[in-house]
Order: sequence, then C-alpha cells, then structure tokens
Amino acid sequence: MIISKKQRFTILIPVGILMIISVIFMSRWLMPKAISMKDCIILPVEKGDIFQIIPATGTVEAENEVLIRSPYPSIVKQIIREPGSRVQQGDVILVLEDEPIKEEISKINDQLELKRNTLEKNKLSEFSATVDLNYSEEVKKLNITSLKSQLADESQLLEVGGISPAKIEKTKEEIALAEKDLVMLKQKNGIRVKQLKAEETGLVLEINMQQKELSDKMRIMSQMRLTAPSSGIILSITNKVGEKVNADNVLIRMSDLSTFKISGSAEDKLAENIKTGRRVFAIVDNERLPGTIGIVNPMIENGKLQFNVHLEEKNHKKLLSNQKIALWVVGNEAENTTRIKNLNLFDKESLNALYVLDNGMAIRRNVTTGIKNPDYIQLLSGVEEGEKIIVPKRGLSAFHNENSVVINN
Repeated sequence: MIISKKQRFTILIPVGILMIISVIFMSRWLMPKAISMKDCIILPVEKGDIFQIIPATGTVEAENEVLIRSPYPSIVKQIIREPGSRVQQGDVILVLEDEPIKEEISKINDQLELKRNTLEKNKLSEFSATVDLNYSEEVKKLNITSLKSQLADESQLLEVGGISPAKIEKTKEEIALAEKDLVMLKQKNGIRVKQLKAEETGLVLEINMQQKELSDKMRIMSQMRLTAPSSGIILSITNKVGEKVNADNVLIRMSDLSTFKISGSAEDKLAENIKTGRRVFAIVDNERLPGTIGIVNPMIENGKLQFNVHLEEKNHKKLLSNQKIALWVVGNEAENTTRIKNLNLFDKESLNALYVLDNGMAIRRNVTTGIKNPDYIQLLSGVEEGEKIIVPKRGLSAFHNENSVVINN
C-alpha cells in the first residue's frame, strides 16, 4: 500500500507535537525545582533560651477588699450607690446625718472665742501689772537713793557737831529696811509676772488643744459623706437608711480595682505542671504580663485545677475585673539551645525536615525538634548555629519534598 505525501504529513504532525511535549516534560522533570527569593523567608539558626507552654485560662480579680467604716456615731441618711455598682475614686456611696457633729463644731468655736478673749485680757493685764511693778521698784530705788544722800549730808553735819550719832543710825536703819523692801518687792514682782505668764501659757495650750479638737471634728465632718477610696465595685452595704451606726462600724465592703490578681484554671491532666512559684504569663490583648503561681487548690472540681497567679505589674492599665484571659504556664525550659523563630507557616505541618540555604540552593535536611512555643522551635539535630533556614511564604509544601530547590534572586 502506497501512502501519499498528504497522508504522511497528517501522521507526522501529531507525532512531532507529542515528541515536543515529551521533551519539555522530561526537561522539567530532570531540571531542579526553582522558587524566587522574594517568595521566601530566611530564618537564622541561633542559640538562646526556650520554654514549654502549659495552656491554662484565667479570670482577672481585684487583689484587695476595702472596708469603709463609720467615722462617727450617727444615722444613715442616704444611700447613693447600691451594692453591685461600679464606682470611681471619690464617688459618694453613702451619706450619714451630720447635724450632731455640726452642733459640736459650733460649741467648740464659741469656747475658742471666749478663750481667745480671755487670752487677750490676760495679755493686757500682764502689761498693766508689769508697768505697775516697774513703777513700784523705781519708787523704792529713788527712796533708797534719797536716804543715802541724806546719810551723806548727816555724816558731814556729825563731823561739825550739827547732828547726833543717833540720827545717823536711824537713817542707816531706814536705808537697810528700804533695801530689804526692794529685794522683797522684786521677788514678789517676779512671782506675779511668772503667774501671769503661766496663765497665758495655760490659755494658749487650751486654745491649741481645742483647735486640734476642732480640726478633728471638721475632718470627721468631711467624712460623713462616705466616698470610694479607689475605683472598684461595691460588694455590700451593712445598714439601711434610718439605722443607727457606731463609730468604726463597717458600713461598706468593696473591691479595690487598683491592683489585680488572676484566678487560674487548668485541665486536671496538667496538674503536675501547676506548682506554686512556677513562672506564668497572662496574655492580655496580645501583651504578655509575667507573674508567678501562688496558692494551688489541691481539690479537682469538674476536671479542673484551680490556682492563683500574682502578677509583677498588678496595676497594668489593660487589666479589667472579670476579664477572661489565656495563661501560659512555663513548663520545661532549655537554656542556650539551638533554635529558630516559630512562624505560622509551621503550625499545620509536621516539622521533621527543613531547608538550609546554601549557595543559592535550598538543601533538604532531616531535623529533630524539641520544645516548641509561639516564639521559637528548638532544633535538637540536623542544623547548626549560624546556618540559615529558608521557608516559602506559602509553607514548606511549596518545595514538594524536593531534596534541593533553586533559589532565584
């Protein structure tokens, strides 16, 4: 059978196309896979610390409870904020009747006014008495001076026989008596001045004491409107409107929101990892707040282990009462170990092989991993510090488990 040129051409065309496709396919099969560097992430192999995370949950709670007491015997006049209310520092919660203490303040003010008047009179009396006493002393001194002058005159007269010796003796006696009177007068005057000074000092002390008492009453008066000492939640109010209360009676219980602790909970199967003093991180809006585990409740309830966490920064601005948060309890730790940063690209893959960047090629290495947390992955074998791991942004599956992949710049 003779085949025409047209028939041969018709047969050869499909065969030629098939051969071309086969050549292309074989060339692609034999050539190494390639990927662009811009589609990859480079991770340096480094030395550092890493820790295991034991997952738990927590609830933010106020660390302290505040008790507000009655400052003075009184009657509950008005309740402004009911139990369960959230209050800010300085908010008025309860008002006590203040008329009795107002009357006491008025009485003390009246007594102070009287004592101040008495003190002023005493000062005037002291001044007047001092003037009188000084005048009396001056009179005595002048009298003595006059007698001494008289004695001198009489002594001259005695020399010429103009006076008897008895007269001179009498003048001397008068001088001696006058000098004794002056000494006694000075002593009496000194005692009188001290008395007046003592009376003044006593009045000043009484005034100071009553001023202190007045200040105390005024301070108590300002406390008859009971306010929140800090932001918090009112837990209970002891008395009702119209009921009598004594001084120091607890009227209000509230939680103090100035500092917080965490009430933690973990699965009972993780109980061996929950120990007092162990480090823990509270995750609040993607921020990690360090702390330590406090009291651990030995009783397991509903498959849960309960424990307290004490934060280093107890008043962090992001902490809110009753806020639900995640807890990372620190488990096993390794120091100065080989590690790489953990990426979301690893989360869904079994990490038993990685690719090391070497002269423009991604070379497959079998690795053994250890501790893994959201920050790092521990590499126990397969790579060394200083090497660089290359990871496609689409995940390791983009390398199709090839032994080597070309990295194009």
